[in-house]
Amino acid sequence: MEFKDKVVLITGASSGMGRSAAQAFARQGAKLVLGARRQAEGDALVAQIRAQGGNAVFAPTDVMREADVEALVQLALSRHGRLDVAYNNAGIEGRSAELAEQDSDNYDLVMNTNVRGLFWAMKHEIRAMLQSGGGAIVNNASIGSEVGFPTLAPYIASKHAVMGLTRTAALEYVRRGVRINAVNPGMIDTPMQDRVWGGDAQARTDFTRQIPAGRSGSADEVTEAVLFLASPRASFVNGTGLLIDGGYVAR
Repeated sequence: MEFKDKVVLITGASSGMGRSAAQAFARQGAKLVLGARRQAEGDALVAQIRAQGGNAVFAPTDVMREADVEALVQLALSRHGRLDVAYNNAGIEGRSAELAEQDSDNYDLVMNTNVRGLFWAMKHEIRAMLQSGGGAIVNNASIGSEVGFPTLAPYIASKHAVMGLTRTAALEYVRRGVRINAVNPGMIDTPMQDRVWGGDAQARTDFTRQIPAGRSGSADEVTEAVLFLASPRASFVNGTGLLIDGGYVAR
């Protein structure tokens, strides 16, 4: 029960890595404030957590809108009076195409979700944490913050930006009690990965063979890293991106 009675905010909580993290924090006694665009899935997750004795509330949240993110943080403060942990998981991969074939609509959608949305989230989360003596923020970046990947230029650019924001904010606020880090997942079995491969089973298999571990990862394996970075066990970890990729980047 490492997070018993800690107030934990998660964006992109309705599926994949966000959903896994919400369930894990709930099992450890956290008070959850969950946001995502899909209300039906968010409500179902809250119902499941409550049925298992957990404490959770959900609010429809589009991170591209600063007002939505601010309202989610204010929900945490109004219900619990503080914010201890934030996991900024919301993100989108966008349309796959070579750079010269990309359009402004796809670029804007990816950058506004992954970068602008993260910027607003950290802005309001940090303000809340400073009011109550500090906290820990974990951003969901990607191995795309470390390497390139053909046909996903806007996504890769956005994840490089996520790490830039993570490192800069980490330097600005660590002496005021707010630690900020990121997880950098590789190939993880989530709905996003299914969309990236678009049903091309052979391409997915070929990529998996390039992973030294010989397999893809699970959302729960990413969650374990998130729990560590958010906990006092990581008290001297700040401004880093933890690779969870089966050794892909180390090749």
